[in-house]
Amino acid sequence: MNSGDYSITIKRSDVVAAVLPVQEHWLPMSNLDLLLPPLDVGVFFCYGKNNKKNPSPENMVIVLKKALAQALVSFYPFAGEIVLNSHGEPEILCNNRGVDFIHACAEVELNNIDFYQPDLSVHGKLVPVKMNGVLSVQVTELKCGGLVVGCTFDHRAADAHSANMFLSAWAEISRAVPITRLPSFRRSIFNPRRPPQPHNSLDKFYTPPNPSQNGESHNTLTSRIYHVKSESIDLLQSETRRSKIESFSAFLWKALAECGTDHAKTVKLGVVIDGRIRLSSETMPLNCYFGNVLSIPYVEASVGDLQTASLERAAEMVHDCISTAATTEHFLGLIDWMEARRPKAAVVRVYCKDENDEAAVVVSSGRGFPIQEMDFGWGGPGVGSYHFPWGGETGYVMPMPSVKGNGDWIVYMHLMQKHLDLIEACASHVFEPFSANHLTSQD
Repeated sequence: MNSGDYSITIKRSDVVAAVLPVQEHWLPMSNLDLLLPPLDVGVFFCYGKNNKKNPSPENMVIVLKKALAQALVSFYPFAGEIVLNSHGEPEILCNNRGVDFIHACAEVELNNIDFYQPDLSVHGKLVPVKMNGVLSVQVTELKCGGLVVGCTFDHRAADAHSANMFLSAWAEISRAVPITRLPSFRRSIFNPRRPPQPHNSLDKFYTPPNPSQNGESHNTLTSRIYHVKSESIDLLQSETRRSKIESFSAFLWKALAECGTDHAKTVKLGVVIDGRIRLSSETMPLNCYFGNVLSIPYVEASVGDLQTASLERAAEMVHDCISTAATTEHFLGLIDWMEARRPKAAVVRVYCKDENDEAAVVVSSGRGFPIQEMDFGWGGPGVGSYHFPWGGETGYVMPMPSVKGNGDWIVYMHLMQKHLDLIEACASHVFEPFSANHLTSQD
């Protein structure tokens, strides 16, 4: 029987610093970094016992720690701290403080972990709660001889693309192969234009933070992890004739509206857009840039309109929303928009769910996550997922590829309970609760 009720024992806590000395310096945050509030993102990978490859758990931990110390030489911001400068803005103090590294053991077997309910089985057990620094790591031995590698990082320092680079490099170093991509920290790439040319249209998507929204949420959100078959995604796409993420987002958007009884209320859908492709050029490629290069435009519609709209129409609206931000000019304007407001903070408006909202949700895309590259020397993981219970009342949904590499998705969802219940009741053919049957064997 799957379980979230198991005990964790801390065997050892260390701080892992870069193996080579780092010249202490301040790394400023770009204008795009400054749009992110203090949010911690978790990710984890689970490895079953493989008698053909696995060394002992103790040796596996030694490999991970040694490789981490080497990876931090190149990815040194993860070994630093985020502090406020004289203007009250956050910056990364690259001082090689190190990464908090926990070695733990869990009284549970991999097949018995209830990944479907990660708030019980993963949060604070397999994924560490970050206390200090920019990155925390926990490696947990399982009763079956397997291992879980969990990481939590400060979103202000890195987006998913940046974290992917780091995790891939960490795995490559563990296998004693050269790092595929070395990070770039060239903040001048995101200097504002002179004079700045902010777009007033960005006021729709970004806003100064409202102190009244910093308190406790009135509606507690719940996390779930689902398995979505590639056939289900293909079917949605065939109905909409849009991209997979647009089709999936439209389907989710309409599903949230089905909970509403007040047809005048709205449902907001934000979609995370990576600006690297939009800002890259032959002389200035951004594929290796480490930091945040994101925008989160959103679209909204009334409950009544969404309930009556076809899936194709909803997907068209999602496509139009994404198109507004998927341009070079949008990101250049966003950099200028933030420059005009510094040192005052700003926040993505869709994060600020208001009283007239039936629901607000952000869909991010972790589909580029290199899950099959997460081989630290003993084979790939049996499952991997994000865990992002970020607080507030705006939901968060993150699809990432299944380790099977067959087009299936693992989807992390952080929504109100009533919305999760409805999705499971009405869309069980799409969202399968993740279970041991979805684990990939390493045997």
